[in-house]
Amino acid sequence: MANIASADNNLLVMTFYIIGISYTFNRMIDSIDEKINFTSQKDIISEQLKEQNIQDDVGISFKLGATYSLGDLKELLMFVENKSENLAVYVDWDNSSIVVEHSKQSYRVIRKSPDITRDLAVPQSPSLVAPKKTLTTTITAENTFELDKESGTYKANKVIVDIASLEKNPVKANRILFKKFMNEETTLQFSLQLVLRISEVRAGLQPGSNKPPMCIVNCPFVIRKLPWTYALPWNKKR
Repeated sequence: MANIASADNNLLVMTFYIIGISYTFNRMIDSIDEKINFTSQKDIISEQLKEQNIQDDVGISFKLGATYSLGDLKELLMFVENKSENLAVYVDWDNSSIVVEHSKQSYRVIRKSPDITRDLAVPQSPSLVAPKKTLTTTITAENTFELDKESGTYKANKVIVDIASLEKNPVKANRILFKKFMNEETTLQFSLQLVLRISEVRAGLQPGSNKPPMCIVNCPFVIRKLPWTYALPWNKKR
C-alpha cells in the first residue's frame, strides 16, 4: 500500500510539474513580440519592366529587414537604377501611390527628406536618375504622417500597413482576416505604384518615340506572419 501511495504521490507531483512547465512555456510564448516578414515580389517587377521594354534601362529594388514587429515598417528604402547610356529617368512622386490591398485604400507617396515637413500638400519635384546612376531614397505613404501641434510639423509616426487595427475593426471580415493572418493561414499584400517618366536624349529622336514616355510599374509586397520561434534572441539576425 505504501508503494502505491508513493507512486500516486509521484504521479501527482509529475502532473503538477508538467502543468506548471506548460503554463510557463505558454506565458513565455505570449510575451514574445509577434514577428512579420515583408517580401518584395522581384519577379513580378522584372516581368513588368520586360513588358514595357525597359528591363535593360531601369532597375527597381528595395532593402527590407528579415523581421519586423507589427508596428515597425513606417518607410521603405528603395533603389532606382538607370542602366542606360542616354536616357533620362524621372521618378514622379506625386503621381505614385501606395495601395493596401485588403482595404483598397490608395495613398500618395511621400519621398522623405532631412528637411522639416510643414505641409503635405506641397508638390514634390520629380527625381532625375542620370544615365549609369542609382537613386537611393526613403519613401513612405502620406497616411503615415501625423501633425505635431506644438511644433507645427509632420512626422511619419504610423505604419504603412496598419495590421493591428484589424483586430478590433467594426467590420467582421477584417477581424476574421486578422485572426487568419496571425494564425499564419493567409498573407496580406500592399504595392507601390511607381510612375516613371523617360526621356530620350539622342539628337533627332523625339521623346517617347523609342521608349514609353511614362511607365507605371507595380511593385508588390507580401506580408507574412512568422512562427513565434523567429522572435527568439538567436534568430534576430536572420
